[in-house]
Amino acid sequence: MKQSMNKPWWKEAYVWLVISGPVLVIVACIITYAFIISQPDPLTTQDYYRKGIEINKTLEQSSVSMQPALTVRNHSATNGKK
Repeated sequence: MKQSMNKPWWKEAYVWLVISGPVLVIVACIITYAFIISQPDPLTTQDYYRKGIEINKTLEQSSVSMQPALTVRNHSATNGKK
């Protein structure tokens, strides 16, 4: 019968194989976080919702101001018939 050799845990290859997976994930998370902080997404920094509401308001105002012209156009297209 052979005696098992008692090596310290840090000299075993399987220990480092098991430890390396979570360590690589942690390093990848830190790199990703640093990238996100250094370059914010331009879509989230601009206020598209507020700009859209203001565009809708200007479109509503333009349709109200064009109402007399549209009435005359429709009246002439139908030869004055209602």
